[in-house]
Amino acid sequence: MKVLIVGGGGREHALAWKLSQSKSVTKLFIAPGNPGTAMHGENIPIAAEEIDELKAFALREKIDFTVVGPELPLTLGITDAFTAEGLLVFGPSKAAAELEGSKAFSKELMLRHNIPTAFYKKFEHAAEARAYIETHKPPMVVKADGLAAGKGVVICQSAQEALEAVDLIMTEKAFGSAGKKIIIEEFLVGEEASFLAITDGKTVLPLAPAQDHKAIFDGDRGPNTGGMGAYSPAPVLTPELQKEVMEKVMLPAVSGMEKEGRPYKGILYAGLMMTKTGPKVLEFNCRFGDPETQPILMRLGTDLLEALLAAAKGNLDEVSLEWKTEAAVCVVMAAKGYPGDYLKGSEIRGLDKAALLPDTVVFHAGTASRDGKVVTSGGRVLGVTALGVDIKAAIENAYKAAALIEWEGAQYRTDIGKKALR
Repeated sequence: MKVLIVGGGGREHALAWKLSQSKSVTKLFIAPGNPGTAMHGENIPIAAEEIDELKAFALREKIDFTVVGPELPLTLGITDAFTAEGLLVFGPSKAAAELEGSKAFSKELMLRHNIPTAFYKKFEHAAEARAYIETHKPPMVVKADGLAAGKGVVICQSAQEALEAVDLIMTEKAFGSAGKKIIIEEFLVGEEASFLAITDGKTVLPLAPAQDHKAIFDGDRGPNTGGMGAYSPAPVLTPELQKEVMEKVMLPAVSGMEKEGRPYKGILYAGLMMTKTGPKVLEFNCRFGDPETQPILMRLGTDLLEALLAAAKGNLDEVSLEWKTEAAVCVVMAAKGYPGDYLKGSEIRGLDKAALLPDTVVFHAGTASRDGKVVTSGGRVLGVTALGVDIKAAIENAYKAAALIEWEGAQYRTDIGKKALR
């Protein structure tokens, strides 16, 4: 089969790495890809949101199957555009992808279908949001309604911080049109976890649970990022809790979307807070998580292509997944200044040394090739991912590899996975 992966980050490198192992794949294209994906297939210089150009390429090359990585092309309707041309694609329709594209829609769907989530209010005017903050006790969470690359969420410990967050999102438009509307939510106490599943709109097939680390600094301090590391499995999601999440969150979400005329096919990702009263949904995403995909796919023992194809064709009930017993940990190495303005163009050294370590893969995210060298080109640069007999061993292996890689201003958290050890 000729397979096209849409996207160019760490998640897409992990997808390319895994899909290239399938015996059914004869040719793999990645658009636009990065220096890491080029090790597994052919990079095509078309941006992920250039849907017409991607469609023309898929038709010209007679692509058999397309896997969409990022959320933006999904919310722009890439699946609808490809399907209209008879092209088989993995990913939800534009109508279904609104589950991630609008936090207000997502919260309303959860209320309608009794899916546990935090209490919230929606605001379209900054003055109304400020008035609400003045009469409610912090802490609270202020969220941009639209897509903000994982950064449009501000946890506010005081009323002043909440007022500043409203100004940042609605007045200063730090996240552009994503901040036309905001959500103000109750602050949930507990431990976060990521629950991803493949679905064909009927069957829901869970992936191994993972845990992401959103904040930039150790101890979950500092502003939110797209994710600074992840591990799988996540001990906080016991088998009993996984069953509860399936029954109370995943299955009601998929059946709810179908009832509302938005049948959901693709990856359904629930960001959860494990509270004292049970799991509650922080957000839904309509694609593979980044960086959760990296450790999850390192642990997957099954041909990923078979599962994604079955979901796209509607026969996911015929598929089962097998998981390695080992744990996996991904440490994200980021550029100096991230998640704010960051340096680009620094030469990355030590990739060849890290590549020699057993059970270790360095997934490229924000990298580029220049004069035969690999340089930094994004905020999150690399996802250094390793297996181990348990979480402790996987942590040691991932950090051993990260220590071999360097560039000017490289930064990474030193506590990825420590929560699991507790």
